[in-house]
Amino acid sequence: GVIPQISVIMGPCAGGDVYSPAMTDFIFMVKDTSYMFVTGPDVVKTVTNETVTAEELGGASVHTTKSSIADKGFDNDVEALLQIRRLIDFLPASNTDEVPEWPTFDRDDRYDMSLNTLIPDNPNKPYDMKELIVKVVDEGDFFEIQEAHAKNIVVGFGRFDGRTVGIVGNQPLVLAGVLDSDASRKAARFVRFCDAFNIPIVTFVDVPGFLPGTAQEYGGLIKHGAKLLFAYAEATVPKITVITRKAFGGAYDVMASKHLRGDVNYAWPTAQIAVMGAKGAVEIIFRQDMSDKEKIAERTKEYEDRFLSPFVAAERGYIDEVFQPFGTRKRLARALAMLRHKELENPWKKHDNIPL
Repeated sequence: GVIPQISVIMGPCAGGDVYSPAMTDFIFMVKDTSYMFVTGPDVVKTVTNETVTAEELGGASVHTTKSSIADKGFDNDVEALLQIRRLIDFLPASNTDEVPEWPTFDRDDRYDMSLNTLIPDNPNKPYDMKELIVKVVDEGDFFEIQEAHAKNIVVGFGRFDGRTVGIVGNQPLVLAGVLDSDASRKAARFVRFCDAFNIPIVTFVDVPGFLPGTAQEYGGLIKHGAKLLFAYAEATVPKITVITRKAFGGAYDVMASKHLRGDVNYAWPTAQIAVMGAKGAVEIIFRQDMSDKEKIAERTKEYEDRFLSPFVAAERGYIDEVFQPFGTRKRLARALAMLRHKELENPWKKHDNIPL
């Protein structure tokens, strides 16, 4: 948390040596030529009788998809070094430095009319959150982190007005954008990094909830979700949120809501902000009418009109402004400029006890 630290694994890294990169902020690997593990294939064979190759045990494909140890895997050494240079351009030299500012040819007040048709008419149809991110950042330059792991959330770096911002967004294309243990951990770590180095955080929200099921609950979803909640609540950097579509229940809370000290919270007219979706709510509230399909449809429509509109949340002060999607870049650039010199200090403590 003092200077950004990046590890590049370009060959074997085994035993106690793996803890050196594990302590750094970002780890990059080269496919087929690098591997990391605490105990090698021979020891594994002796102790557990499993036969496994070095690549299967700790190669780039394993660590970028399953274990989430590595942030990216590259095809060769040259590409790895070039991409790391690109990442370093986004990062400040230390936690006391300003974020880098690069000359940009992209106008702050650029409108993108195609964003008006990004959200499908059917609320259950997916769309690509990366398309929105690429269309609003400077010159479409977005450096994604951990794209192969927990694909239901997107994290990475972009720029507004030439200055670096961290971007977090739910990805409706994968698992409808729900939050699960892996996605919560991935986003929480990214938010903590941005906060350590004074990088503002822009959050795009389209989340129908947390992933239900015994596998998630037994795997400690409550604690992993709390990591994301904690990371956003603890962060003192500028926090700007745009709700594009669904924002339901606890998942709405943890995605940089007003209740977690979000500075500026926006919504598109397509936003739906509620404790839960209309269908689920009506089935619980009007359980006695479940046999009457017409009545249920009527109640669902009533719930949608009365509670799911972003204007209800705006009336209560949880949303600062509802605007048309094409003006997203202009609004974000203005909010970031306004919050450029934000100063906020958390109460003194020896250190926090993050829900590990």
